[in-house]
Amino acid sequence: MTRRGNLLEMNFPARSPHAISPPAGLKEALGVTPKETLSSVEDLLVLLDSEKAVGAVQPDFPALAQIAVRGIIVTASGDQCDFVSRFFAPRIGVPEDPVTGSSHCVLAPYWAGVLGKNDLHAFQLSKRSGELFCTNAGDRVKISGRAALYLEGTITA
Repeated sequence: MTRRGNLLEMNFPARSPHAISPPAGLKEALGVTPKETLSSVEDLLVLLDSEKAVGAVQPDFPALAQIAVRGIIVTASGDQCDFVSRFFAPRIGVPEDPVTGSSHCVLAPYWAGVLGKNDLHAFQLSKRSGELFCTNAGDRVKISGRAALYLEGTITA
């Protein structure tokens, strides 16, 4: 982790998604019809029509937990930013994660390709919410945001 002004930046491997047919039960579990569904192996990326649609999703968590993926990322272009998202992972005990770094490893390459730019401004629309700044750097994604730093240390071998 490095400091970038008043932001903390982390560097992760990119996970570019590819289009798939929506798995059985996804539409019913999310209560919305996906515009497009993609997979990044561990997670599904579900594209919706608008920021409002992403914010309005009210999943059936037991039904969502039956879909054989780690998590479901719901996204759309943003009104005041490049894109918005939410992350649901009830299968692994996380109904909705407030701000998810790993989902942005999928979102940044996807939206960089759609928008034709590598520096992206994002909001995760969970109840707690979070603002992120992502850089698509080929096989890496740099994710920056404001955080409450509560511990610093050095690990030695």
